[in-house]
Amino acid sequence: MNTPQSNFSLEKLGITSLNEMQNEMLQTSEKNSEIILHAPTGSGKTVAFLLTALTKLNPDQSSVQLLIIAPTRELSIQIEDVFKKLSTGFKVNTCYGGHSIRVEENNLSVPPAVLIGTPGRLADHVRRSNIDLSEVHSLVLDEFDKSLEMGFESDMTEIIQELKSLQNKYLVSATKLSEIPAFTQIKKAVTIDFTNENKHQINYFGVQIGDSDKQELLFELLCNLPEGKTIIFCNHREPVVEITDFLRENGVIAVAYHGGMEQDDRERALIRFRNGSADFLVSTDLAARGLDIPAVEHVIHYQLSLKEPEFIHRSGRTGRQDAPGVVFMFLDSSKNIPDFVPNHHDYEVIANEPLPEPPKWKTIYISAGKKDKVNKIDIVGFLHKIGGLRPNEIGLITVMDYSSFVAISSDIVEDVVPQLRDQKIKGKKQKIGFAR
Repeated sequence: MNTPQSNFSLEKLGITSLNEMQNEMLQTSEKNSEIILHAPTGSGKTVAFLLTALTKLNPDQSSVQLLIIAPTRELSIQIEDVFKKLSTGFKVNTCYGGHSIRVEENNLSVPPAVLIGTPGRLADHVRRSNIDLSEVHSLVLDEFDKSLEMGFESDMTEIIQELKSLQNKYLVSATKLSEIPAFTQIKKAVTIDFTNENKHQINYFGVQIGDSDKQELLFELLCNLPEGKTIIFCNHREPVVEITDFLRENGVIAVAYHGGMEQDDRERALIRFRNGSADFLVSTDLAARGLDIPAVEHVIHYQLSLKEPEFIHRSGRTGRQDAPGVVFMFLDSSKNIPDFVPNHHDYEVIANEPLPEPPKWKTIYISAGKKDKVNKIDIVGFLHKIGGLRPNEIGLITVMDYSSFVAISSDIVEDVVPQLRDQKIKGKKQKIGFAR
């Protein structure tokens, strides 16, 4: 593989070679200290800026060297996960709202080489003097346009003012900005623009609402779809909750995802959607970008977004990595259709089709995680020894700080969980049950 250094591994990310955009950012960074990267959602931007910043890290420096600011906790956690999978040997910590500030303070007592976080929580740590950013030489502003939309300019300004040794600045965004704010300290950046290289293969279909009950129409549409992950987008929290409840009452396994949920509930919803124990995610624009959700086959605009960028980001959740995708738009012919709605085919929903196939997996919860020195290998060994599970009966495993979630084959999970309850992992009895 043609990369500038070899002290990292792409194997755990499932990558065998870098794409054109990633290689261009690496090459550009060799002679330029300021880069603005515009690339579509799902194109590998995180790997691009992490590998670029990694070339600047010094293993002999004991202070924070790289600061990555992201607008949401989910994106921050995702970046940390990707960095850890690179197996660089550098310490990384993540700070975000909803996480225990005491745990973060303890983590920061030994400064990480890489610090990732949301603007509000990072600014809070700066005010508490919990972090020394004076020797940070590299800064990444990820999903910068979203950070501005969410009103984080003041926090970001306060943080960046602490970066007295800043040399390398990388601004990353899925959409182009009309101007770069002065507080970023970016003055002579080289722009890498891959927004027109989007190879999404998306087919658009319009579903006319007419006199139909909209929730019933959605239910019928889901019964028409072939098997695959589907995200249903709404504009507000209330319809997300209402639709999720309605689908569940009618026998469809769906999970809700919106900003009003507790962090743990949001994480569990994404875990179940990613690991295939729920094939339908009902969400606000919170799931439109900044999240690693692979292989989404269908996107449904239950409510059309109010602005074109949000529509693009929503639709961009499917049709990634040269895979085909399908987008459905609920349209009302009695109202004006926004100009940004693309050309599309009409889709006729067939009534009285059978329910979608139930998920092949069901998620179980284990009350042990990274802080308990429990890893995926420990969990697989435990499931094999105590539960008698074969490799093909164990799906995606997610290990968090103090808990773990495992997808188990739906065919056997009901029989297996009673065998696992109150059993020991690494000599300690654990709570094990179905994830809510």
